[in-house]
Amino acid sequence: MKIIIPGGSGHVGAVLARAFERDGHEILILTRKAETSRWPTVPWDGRTLGDWVDALDGADVLVNLAGYTVNCRYNAANRRRIIDSRVDSTRVLGEALAQCNNPPRTWLQSSTATIYAHRFDAPNDEATGIIGGREGAPSSWRFSIDVATAWETTLDEARTPKTRKVKLRSAMTMSVDRGGIFDVLLGLTRYGLGGTSGDGRQYVSWVHHEDFVRAIYWLIEHENIEGPVNVCSPNPLPNAEFMRALQKAWGTPIGLPATRWMLEVGAVFLRTETELILKSRRVVPGVLLEHGFSFQYPFWPDAAQSLCEEWRAPRTVASVTQTT
Repeated sequence: MKIIIPGGSGHVGAVLARAFERDGHEILILTRKAETSRWPTVPWDGRTLGDWVDALDGADVLVNLAGYTVNCRYNAANRRRIIDSRVDSTRVLGEALAQCNNPPRTWLQSSTATIYAHRFDAPNDEATGIIGGREGAPSSWRFSIDVATAWETTLDEARTPKTRKVKLRSAMTMSVDRGGIFDVLLGLTRYGLGGTSGDGRQYVSWVHHEDFVRAIYWLIEHENIEGPVNVCSPNPLPNAEFMRALQKAWGTPIGLPATRWMLEVGAVFLRTETELILKSRRVVPGVLLEHGFSFQYPFWPDAAQSLCEEWRAPRTVASVTQTT
């Protein structure tokens, strides 16, 4: 296949591009920073039509991962970058597909499991999940939901009669790439700092990188699937259990806990937001399971063990960028 990946120079893009390259597919990355990619690239600004539109004509699959990193402080400037980079890139891709004589048959559009409510009582699937805020969640967390909603609305508004559209409501993709979320969590664990965050009750939704790639292939092949798809393990678990399993997989005897106020202070110095670790993301893959997708790593202890073994193996994985 010929696969176009806007924003493919980031963490998830690298995971997918490696897999596609391994399997012999033709890959083309649309990026603002061509020097950050080891794969063939075409420059674009993520806002306006240009010569890059020609790359879409005749392609088989479009996987849009473009978006400014959410691992930052949510000041006014960064909020604007986060939402504009997602909405603008999705909008202009829809415009580009409308110009193609032979557009891709499938458009897999990145979204996020953060679109669902902060909750502990029941999991969110695509059919019954609660979209938006929830009582008890800080009002500042509403921004992430607004971003996700605007992102998906822009996709819905794109008129692409020849192209099937799928919204990838993805959880955290766990891979050993430098700078990825697992690399950060394992770094804390290795130094004895990977304990419970806050009260530890908040659910962590995750997916092993091999299952993420397999799910993307599965969605490409199953042309009857459209709309939102939760790409995550079927077994989210509370933060306290999640971190204990990672400690055990690495062989670390202790993990110092971090209270909420400690996390708030640390987030300021690290220039990030505590929502990324304190929001309860209890999300399950209803569509994937209903249509027969089988996970290789459905449980976190097994996934954590696999990732730790992979991390200890000779490293050939390049560092990933923080923006796309």
